[in-house]
Amino acid sequence: MQQIKKGKKLILDITANAFGGKGISRIETEAGEYVIFVLNALAGQKVEAKIVKKKRRYAEAKLIRVITRSPDETEVPFQEIAGAPFARLPIEKQKEIKQSTALDLYKKIGGIENIDTLFDQYIESPAVWHYRNKMEYAISSIRWDFNELKEADDDFSLGFKHRGTWWCVENLDKDSGLFDEEFENNLYKIREHLAQTGLPAWHPPKSEGFFRYLVVRKSYATNQLLLNLVTSSNSLEHFNRQEFTRFIVDLFGERIAGLLHTINDSVGDNAQSRFGDENILYGENKLTENLLGLAFEMHMQSFFQTNPKCAELLYKKAIDYCLENNPLDPEKDVIMDLFCGTGTIGQIIAKETGAKVIGVDIVEEAIENAKNNAQRNGINNVEFYAADVGKFLYQYPEYQNKIKTIVIDPPRAGVAKKTVHKIIALNAPRIVYVSCNPATQARDIALFKEAGYELNKLSLVDQFPHTAHIEAIAVFNKK
Repeated sequence: MQQIKKGKKLILDITANAFGGKGISRIETEAGEYVIFVLNALAGQKVEAKIVKKKRRYAEAKLIRVITRSPDETEVPFQEIAGAPFARLPIEKQKEIKQSTALDLYKKIGGIENIDTLFDQYIESPAVWHYRNKMEYAISSIRWDFNELKEADDDFSLGFKHRGTWWCVENLDKDSGLFDEEFENNLYKIREHLAQTGLPAWHPPKSEGFFRYLVVRKSYATNQLLLNLVTSSNSLEHFNRQEFTRFIVDLFGERIAGLLHTINDSVGDNAQSRFGDENILYGENKLTENLLGLAFEMHMQSFFQTNPKCAELLYKKAIDYCLENNPLDPEKDVIMDLFCGTGTIGQIIAKETGAKVIGVDIVEEAIENAKNNAQRNGINNVEFYAADVGKFLYQYPEYQNKIKTIVIDPPRAGVAKKTVHKIIALNAPRIVYVSCNPATQARDIALFKEAGYELNKLSLVDQFPHTAHIEAIAVFNKK
């Protein structure tokens, strides 16, 4: 019999998979069988894990190491990283796990017992490897030593944070299989160059040091890279920016569209340049990417789909749901792109359907970017408004009862309950809900159901192979 308490380390057999990349282990305790969820563990593995949260009926644990691999796992030619726990699983096995565990959420959380009947399609990523267009590589003076399984302090590491830590980094010495192959195979050279400056890597617990992050965006349209080196201002006078610029340009040549340097003195562990001053060392501070024939500008902090080729399939499915058995009269009917941000999906819907689209977002800067993007793409049947959802019809009464379909794409937290009521007040016959988190979408489905909206179809989109993430698109029709 084992006792379960926070901080305790256990050797566990993982017998099943749960949604979100959690492995399930069942052990016998004095009170009977007890369930432990282990993040990033897979069915068939034997693992060492540490209890981080204990409840009466279950506990949550973080994975320390895999002792025995699952029989489903295979060798891959890439460096293993914590952010891709499914990388050793064949893509069909990943599909099986993601689809079954996601649909189970809609039954348990959303109360949709017939979800298997309503399920439409599992959309796979066109590219299984090297599909991401952005990566954030952490720089730390605390390095995880693979061989001795211990933390090495006063070092210089550049790569991804060790599983379950925010202070310790594993060096990325070769291609992870997720981002650009050439860039990641040269990352060790960048690490060596930065270390040779003599300036220290960031020490997260002490919040001191110089080098903090290296953030990279890639355009699949141009095959160019935009880099941002994030440092503190400590010892800034000893950092030779011109030498670093020459090194990067010599290393990647014409692939470098721009090189930025951001000074971030925030004690918080964050790579976002909005927390510091951004300086252009070389080229421009933006890239151009294409989606379904439209061009969009990407700045370092712009929200943009991480897997653009798969995003095209997601948007096509959203357009199908907007139009299916739902004829639009261009003279009076409109589609609303709610929480539209910089207007990506709204422009694509406007171009592909020919219908009038209105994009609404409360962030004025995002709306200005959306207008500029639409003008650049020559999209004339889309209009963007900086407005609060709840006040939109009072400010623009000409759209009363003309909104035929609402498209929403909220953050991972889903739609707040009061926002659901605002959406319902718009009185649209159809709602198309794009979600990056099926768990919160399943919760929100219950709210829309209470308001008279029936779930009609649901599709899953695997935008992130080898991770536990899956996206979903649902379409609701008003009864």
